[in-house]
Amino acid sequence: MSSPIDTRPVILTGDRTTGPLHLGHYVGSLKSRVALQRSHQQFLLLADTQALTDNADDPEKVRRNVLEVAIDYLAVGIDPALTTICVQSALPALAELTLLYMNFVTVSRLERNPTIKTEIQLRGFERDVPAGFLCYPVAQAADITAFKASVVPVGEDQAPLIEQTNEIVRRLNRQIGREILVEATAMVPSVGRLPGVDGKAKMSKSQGNAIALSASPDDISAAVRRMYTDPDHLKVVDPGKVEGNVVFTYLDAFCDDRQLVEEMKAHYRRGGLGDITLKRQFEDILQALLAPIRERRARYAAAPDYVMGVMRDGTRKARERTEATLAELRNALGLFTLA
Repeated sequence: MSSPIDTRPVILTGDRTTGPLHLGHYVGSLKSRVALQRSHQQFLLLADTQALTDNADDPEKVRRNVLEVAIDYLAVGIDPALTTICVQSALPALAELTLLYMNFVTVSRLERNPTIKTEIQLRGFERDVPAGFLCYPVAQAADITAFKASVVPVGEDQAPLIEQTNEIVRRLNRQIGREILVEATAMVPSVGRLPGVDGKAKMSKSQGNAIALSASPDDISAAVRRMYTDPDHLKVVDPGKVEGNVVFTYLDAFCDDRQLVEEMKAHYRRGGLGDITLKRQFEDILQALLAPIRERRARYAAAPDYVMGVMRDGTRKARERTEATLAELRNALGLFTLA
């Protein structure tokens, strides 16, 4: 008896394996992934190949963090019975599709991609940009189309990558004469990217301004104490500024009691609410959020064989799906095949 066909929308998401995940990942994507795994066919990609595009000088960092990121996934509540967790570099169809798609996009179009332009500037690559980095939109198009994903959660700054994926999809479908590949819709979270605790940039492992999901209670306390507030709020009685105040940005993201947050904002604006009291209230929320995640993470970290098994099973399932898409596309394009 054949299994029923799963008609749920397909969602593809994932993370570069360059270090353990942090609060920015949690609010930006992990929380929604946990919620979506029952309503969607969800594939979660451990993007180690993509991580090499700007970490080729340290492949060991990329290698060891595959396991670390997988542990983070399980710790926040990703269920391998509901979500397929797979390793990008172990899916050869993705590399072959990337190479194929490069024939359907120009260098000038890649250079015009706003996301890539910004990232090149941030990293100071100028004309020394690695070819793999420049071609990342093509590789992402391969990832998305290989799974035939119709939904891709991304930050607002990543939306141009989905647009470029759909350009490649439309060009190939026109070439073939029918719709083989699926266009994707960007799912942008309601909460934008979290700033770092210093308030100077987005939360980032490389910037040293992130709070890891595995942070200890002391690490959390130290990070909250460092959080940027209002430099002109010198006395408790002074009116304070909420806009640009990192603590309030985090409260908006993590406190479910909206009325309480609005009352605290009003109190801070009129004066009488000190930064120390404000930070203590937020720290209580953060400690309560991260304690169970940290405990689950410790259990999974102590069982690496189980985590490896989850990745093997998920990658095997993903390989079947991606290779089927590649075979379908090769046949539709009429590419040479050895009988």
